[in-house]
Amino acid sequence: MNRKRSLPRQTQPELERDFARSTSLGYEAPEDTGLVRCLAHGFPSPLVRWHFHEEYELHLITETSGKAFVGDWIGPFQPGHLVLCGPRLPHNWISLDAPAAGAAGRDRVIQFLHEPIARAAEQIPELREVLQLLERAKHGIEFFGMSEQALAHWNEIKATRGLRRLGIFCEFLADLAQCADYRLLSSVQMQGEHGPAGDAQADHVNEIVQRITNNLAEPLSMAELAAELGMSESRFSRYFKRATGNSFTDFVNHVRINSACHLLMQSEHLIADICYQVGFNNVANFNRRFLEIKGMTPSEFRRQAEARFGATLAQ
Repeated sequence: MNRKRSLPRQTQPELERDFARSTSLGYEAPEDTGLVRCLAHGFPSPLVRWHFHEEYELHLITETSGKAFVGDWIGPFQPGHLVLCGPRLPHNWISLDAPAAGAAGRDRVIQFLHEPIARAAEQIPELREVLQLLERAKHGIEFFGMSEQALAHWNEIKATRGLRRLGIFCEFLADLAQCADYRLLSSVQMQGEHGPAGDAQADHVNEIVQRITNNLAEPLSMAELAAELGMSESRFSRYFKRATGNSFTDFVNHVRINSACHLLMQSEHLIADICYQVGFNNVANFNRRFLEIKGMTPSEFRRQAEARFGATLAQ
């Protein structure tokens, strides 16, 4: 069977350099900036894919909701979702409710490298307080209650250059370092591999993730996917676990259960109907997996969501 590719064979850095040449959404070419680079892009976009890179990435969602993938963590996002990913920590955000015309300004992103900050902290004591923040970012950090502040900082950084930009960025880092309302996302400190092998792995995993999320209700055969990649099932299983931190079956179950959470919050569909919509073939297995992953039943999850938001988000 010929394996279909959803994207041309380009690494993520190559894609970002291509998009940096366009200023329509505020991209900045690396040669035009110093330590800090601002990006803004929409959904869909070739940049929205399972990938990793050398830079830290501070990622703010301003439009749409959907599923986020950070290391081995899979969970929901909505406007205001703010995450700091460490270097080479694989990540992706897939919108599930984007309008037909797309969401042109979904993401606000800041990228920066570790080494300049680490070297400067050796000579500038004030910078050392940010090193613990950067260490935590190896797991991915989600911050709460900071979305308006983060957007204001992003806009200020985007509008400035030189020393003033660096000063505003340091103020932003100080706010993040002092934020006590956060959680670590990935249970393991995953790091994508360097070089062509790592790029190929990211391409393969991105294609698999897209197939899982785009075809939730269809059965997925690990044997078929392994054959498409020219691997035995056992080798594919090890390959996928190394890349995502999850077994293939656990990964599919996490994606399906998180999609079920989205439907439980945003619709009034019966739980039994949601079970089949997200790809489970019987309600008992759906309930068992939901309890295993979320620590509560689907009906309890819906009750808690309604209590927190006052009504279903679809209303």
